[in-house]
Amino acid sequence: MNRSTRHRLTATAMTVVALTTVTTACSSGDGTTSAKATDGGSYTIWDPYPQFAKDSDWVKLLDGCGSKAGVEVKRTAFDTSDLTNKALLAAQQDNSPDMLILDNPVVSTLAEAGVLTTTDENKVDTSKVDPNLLAAGQSGGKTYGTPIGANTLALYYNKDVLKAAGVDIASVKDWKSLTAALAKVKKAGKKGITFSAIGTEEGSFQFLPWFWGSGAKLTELDSAQGVAAVSLWSDWLKKGYAPNSVINNTQTTSWQEFASGDYAFAENGTWQLANAEKAGFGYGVLPIPGADGGNAAAPTGGEFVTVPVQSDTGRYATSQKLVSCLTSTENLYATDTTLSYVAPTSEVQDKQVAENAELKPWVEAVKAAKGRTSDDLGTKYPKISEQLWKAVQSALSGSKSPKDALTAAQAAVK
Repeated sequence: MNRSTRHRLTATAMTVVALTTVTTACSSGDGTTSAKATDGGSYTIWDPYPQFAKDSDWVKLLDGCGSKAGVEVKRTAFDTSDLTNKALLAAQQDNSPDMLILDNPVVSTLAEAGVLTTTDENKVDTSKVDPNLLAAGQSGGKTYGTPIGANTLALYYNKDVLKAAGVDIASVKDWKSLTAALAKVKKAGKKGITFSAIGTEEGSFQFLPWFWGSGAKLTELDSAQGVAAVSLWSDWLKKGYAPNSVINNTQTTSWQEFASGDYAFAENGTWQLANAEKAGFGYGVLPIPGADGGNAAAPTGGEFVTVPVQSDTGRYATSQKLVSCLTSTENLYATDTTLSYVAPTSEVQDKQVAENAELKPWVEAVKAAKGRTSDDLGTKYPKISEQLWKAVQSALSGSKSPKDALTAAQAAVK
């Protein structure tokens, strides 16, 4: 695609992106830092990590990669929603940064808008990246960047609650055995499971492991498998295995419920690991089971390092060096440890587990994970997701049956 075509931003891209960040919690604000000036000129990078100050390990890594490439790195940090909108505006003005680190569902939006170069154009090597993680940055058969790390969802469990209810966690292998465990927990006078079913992207993010775990596809919301997934959650509420509060729960409020010590299970992500350590009770982590066993595909969170389109295509060679440095095996380990991410390559994942055995279930969950925009959904995903969370809300509130809710959702998508 030629440059003039790539800079015609699509109408879809110029609207406010509907996706909400539902992965790591970042503080507000932005900041600009730069490495020591060198003779190779300056290269700009925008990232969604405003929580990292000038003296952080992240900024030191950027500075080091700049020095290695013989250039000055100028870094600006934004909140995720601001970053997406500013990236679109910069592309419209032909003033994009040299590198752009994006929440993975946004990659396809900017790619389809003509903002990003492909890895064929910028020569970034993605050969070591796990294919299921790389898929989140692919659209139309092309790849638009490389993941810097990934997080996803799993089930935290309270060992004390399960022990008191006589539940052996090893017995929880599918939906039937999980539901049986919840029944035992309720009978023992404790609370079953908490999750986020709020009417936003956060609710879809939490529902997707159950939807995909049923065998359903986002292109057919009202399939029998999809109805089974919504029915699972709806039945849990009816039987008192999950609280009615899940309808309004964010992932943060859901975690607060679990942290009370009364719940057996909570669906949440890697970003809660530090809070789990502070909870004051023994906990474990279990990959979310599929309907008939095995690990369900959970949605991937995390960011991609991308190279936006430049008028001076000669800049891509140095950008490629910078991206390669940031995503090298050595640097990925340090960065993903800082971000509480699972690395996108098996080599670094193995190193993470060797250093911290508690990461093993998270690595397993990430290996089974799936990008929300995978299956070439691209910019279709936000509309599908909105109808999905609306259907879940309708079913959990009792205003519609699971089947009727998903039938209406599928009709709205079409």
